Amino acid sequence: MEPEKRKSSSKTSSSKDKRPKDKDKDESKTHKLSLKGSSRLVAEFFQYSIHTILFQRGVYPAEDFTAVKKYGLNMLVSADDQVKAYIKKIMSQLDKWMVGGKISKLVIVITDKDTGEHVERWQFDQQENSSSASATTALFAEKDKPEAEIQAEIAAIFRQITASVTFLPQLTGDCTFNVLVYADADSDVPVEWGDSDAKEIQNGERVQLRGFSTANHRVDTIVSYRLGD
Repeated sequence: MEPEKRKSSSKTSSSKDKRPKDKDKDESKTHKLSLKGSSRLVAEFFQYSIHTILFQRGVYPAEDFTAVKKYGLNMLVSADDQVKAYIKKIMSQLDKWMVGGKISKLVIVITDKDTGEHVERWQFDQQENSSSASATTALFAEKDKPEAEIQAEIAAIFRQITASVTFLPQLTGDCTFNVLVYADADSDVPVEWGDSDAKEIQNGERVQLRGFSTANHRVDTIVSYRLGD
């Protein structure tokens, strides 16, 4: 489980929108995300996505996970020290790249240990809103979209990931996973990270899942999987 980085030539930018607080309104209902806050929300979503997929797809035993409350749901996160250290290493760098607007995709690949074949690939496409990209403005939320509404959209994605066991083939044998981050070519890359191939699923099926949006970011989810023999 070594962090791997895919280089991407696409790059977008956005400016931080500062607006005065309206003290007469209920802040819990009208709180709006800054660009930095939106970046951190997306990064946190990626973090919980890794844990959720590892649990729901049985990559690690259920007893290796502990329950936490997040997005109004009971989420399960890995308690395995090695897995936690690996995810922490990824997130420490991902947070920096997200705030810098360097990320276009995060991919979680599940691989059969015995055959080395990639059996499942979860891809999270991330777009950052650019003021010049008027054609794609409709993909993003209005600036006054409440954070609670965004959190509800994220919760719906996790419910769908949980429900995906109804159509995804059961994983057999021992599996491992890798995380790929598609970052801009000019990104500062830690020495322990390396370039990787895309680890696509050969002759696989693809299913588009839900996404969510803030005023600054949009995330869409696709799962690819190998059909059973």
